[in-house]
Amino acid sequence: MKTIYFLLVSTFIPLLTQAQIPNSGFEDWTSMITYNNPSLWGTLNNVTASANTFTCVKGTPGNPGNSYIKLTSKSVAGMGTKPGIAVSGILNTISMEAVSGFPFTGRPEAMTGKWQYMANGADKGYISIILTHWNPTAHYRDTICYKYLPLSGMVMSWANFTIPVTYSTENFPDSAIIVLSASNANGAVTAAGSYLYVDNLVFKNTVWLSADNIAKQNFCIYPNPAHDLLNFELPVPPGSGKYRYSILNYSGLEIRPPASLNQNNINIDNLIPGCYILMIESDLKFNKGKFIKY
Repeated sequence: MKTIYFLLVSTFIPLLTQAQIPNSGFEDWTSMITYNNPSLWGTLNNVTASANTFTCVKGTPGNPGNSYIKLTSKSVAGMGTKPGIAVSGILNTISMEAVSGFPFTGRPEAMTGKWQYMANGADKGYISIILTHWNPTAHYRDTICYKYLPLSGMVMSWANFTIPVTYSTENFPDSAIIVLSASNANGAVTAAGSYLYVDNLVFKNTVWLSADNIAKQNFCIYPNPAHDLLNFELPVPPGSGKYRYSILNYSGLEIRPPASLNQNNINIDNLIPGCYILMIESDLKFNKGKFIKY
């Protein structure tokens, strides 16, 4: 899936640095013929559609807006009781864990929004926020922030909420995942009828990764313009495993996702002619360069 990588493009397109949570007001829904899914959010609807039962539906009217996300845990024929759950990215429908999120390079103070919720029996819902950064040396994702909030009591009408965010390191993240669930907090057994309605999610008082954290171009790109092979020179040999690269267009769209850099050239034969940005990451610094494909 193509994504927007906000970090590098902030140098060229300032408005993108203020990008927030995708489809945060749940105004956009994608038709899947027999049901709708909130755009850019993963749910269990594709699993339960065969039983014509849906744990995520569009609620109307929104608060504010036209719609909100309505998550309800339900008994599904042949499948047992399934939780009302949504993930800002891709949901593993077997483990119920998020497997991806959205590009995000800020450090917010809190996440706010509107909610209603109620749990049946001993069940309990939760909201979690995970901010991570890819560690190119260790080859895994470092957790910058992990906030897990079990929902206590009940809120039967629309109310404002604020979830404070704390950090385990001083680094900036490169991605974020938000999980909304009507059930299963701390391993609670899913109960049919538990629900969580959410609208108007916002990250508040966000400190954004600025140009000060982006190293000036310190590598040479050649030839430029290039047709099929883009060469460059780096301070440290790419075989050291120190670098990762990605390619973006001038609108900030990630044309080629981050990958390890093991040589000093990249094949760009499959790119359509145009102007691009090459980003090379090293030790949490981001080197950038422009090139033209003809």
